[in-house]
Amino acid sequence: MSRPIPPAEADLSVDGTGLLCVTLLLRLRQAVDGAPPGTVVHVLADDPAAPLDLPAWCHMTGHHYLGPLPGDDDRPTYALRLAAHAHATRPDAPWHRTGH
Repeated sequence: MSRPIPPAEADLSVDGTGLLCVTLLLRLRQAVDGAPPGTVVHVLADDPAAPLDLPAWCHMTGHHYLGPLPGDDDRPTYALRLAAHAHATRPDAPWHRTGH
């Protein structure tokens, strides 16, 4: 049986409250640009698509999705950890990886 990953302290927070996931991913990509591997990012996101889009984005880029954090249901927060060998994405379309 796997054990849940305990919440980690945030090194960086991104407030996506009130944003659709398209705009949230633009803001997230900009916020993590240049952040070192291992950085823990907490993302506040109330878009109903966030629980699907954030893990999908992490899977596409190679970052580690840590899951939702316990707490206030009115301000859902999700955690991820930046990976050392993540795939770069386009600044204007973070749902597309850049060519090599």
